[in-house]
Amino acid sequence: MGRVVLSGLAFHGRHGVYAEESVFGARFVVDAELHYDFADISDELAQAVNYAAVYDLIASIIQGERWRLLEALSARLARALLEAQPLLSAVTIRVHKPHAPLPGVFEDVYAELHLSRAEVSPGRLGFKTSRD
Repeated sequence: MGRVVLSGLAFHGRHGVYAEESVFGARFVVDAELHYDFADISDELAQAVNYAAVYDLIASIIQGERWRLLEALSARLARALLEAQPLLSAVTIRVHKPHAPLPGVFEDVYAELHLSRAEVSPGRLGFKTSRD
């Protein structure tokens, strides 16, 4: 099994439990580990996961949706990537919120989820919930 990592993808999003977070938004950083078998891959894009498509999907969710919990946002991203990229056997998603509204000094807050295709029931990749 191989792993391709997109690290430090930064976006402005409006996620969080406080009303101010939906108004002002904040910087969110995503790391996406894409697990799939490429040991015998040819040099053709059709046999690989398209990183540009992965980036675009992550950007559309971070910038276009609103989630209260980092955990739920991480799950949304993981399921969306598994649905959109059939070559993936698993993904590990980290959503960082380095400017979380906490009362102390800290470096980072993030939620991490590792989700494999085998852990998701067929037809259950979509993630539906109330997001407002």
